[in-house]
Amino acid sequence: MQELLLAAGTAFIIALIAGPVFIPVLRRLKFGQSIRQEGPERHYAKAGTPTMGGVIILLALIIAALLFAGSSAEVWLALFITLGHGLIGFLDDFIKVVLKRSLGLKARQKLAGQIFMAIALAYIGSVYFGRGTDLWIPLVGVNVDFGPLYYVLIFFVLVGTTNAVNLTDGLDGLAAGTTVVAALAYAAIAASFGKPDLAIFSVALAGACLGFLKYNSHPAKIFMGDTGSLALGGALASVAVLTKTELLLVIVGGVFVVEALSVIIQVISFKSTGKRVFRMSPIHHHFELGGWSETRVVTVFWLAGAFCGAAALIIMAVSRAGGL
Repeated sequence: MQELLLAAGTAFIIALIAGPVFIPVLRRLKFGQSIRQEGPERHYAKAGTPTMGGVIILLALIIAALLFAGSSAEVWLALFITLGHGLIGFLDDFIKVVLKRSLGLKARQKLAGQIFMAIALAYIGSVYFGRGTDLWIPLVGVNVDFGPLYYVLIFFVLVGTTNAVNLTDGLDGLAAGTTVVAALAYAAIAASFGKPDLAIFSVALAGACLGFLKYNSHPAKIFMGDTGSLALGGALASVAVLTKTELLLVIVGGVFVVEALSVIIQVISFKSTGKRVFRMSPIHHHFELGGWSETRVVTVFWLAGAFCGAAALIIMAVSRAGGL
């Protein structure tokens, strides 16, 4: 418990200290966020706010994780996957913000990087760490071996999680705060599954995001950008894979899942019928356009994230106790 508190506290303090250092630098470099014109009008005032703030989260996470769990090969793998996705996000941000190419990395370039990360996570985890290719099924508490299909599953877990967190990062503090509760839930899950080092990694992630919230909560002084959102998704997915709780991630990250589904539903509906189900997607914008303040949307979504995390822990407890 002491190591968990120290790791979380260290990451939190590093993020707090790094904020005043990085924000002026990013502002001087004119690494400002551009706001899409079709978004809510109230967001136009955010144009020019420094982005790529995910480097603050990554810096805090790396230092804290290595200080308190640096001897763990699984933590090194989780950091590799996290930083790999952070690099993909950084390149995307750099192209959009600095090179002024609005689309950033091409879809196939992102996909190539994510395929590599998925293969690395699945292969190293299953072969070198003895994770195997089986999947733990919540509620019934049994393991099912997926064989070669396991690699395909891990690809969808990584791509789905990283893109879902990326879609959630649309309001001040929304993605960072939701990640805090998801990471804390995964700290408990990792500890329960006998993975104390991954629990340390998870609380370090929570601490880093909490420190970042000091500068990212409304009104945000800095945005995490794809640098942060893709990295956060990679971090959560890594812990889920290494603890064999990929299906539990769907519950822990329920808010992320709903955000992604809202986009999928909106696209399918508009292309097939010409009508929109939501005022705007992702769904947090739907509530904004319905009259909710930004802070109200974020607070409600944080609470929903906490509910999802608690629900996942209850399901895990039931499953570990013998299942239904």
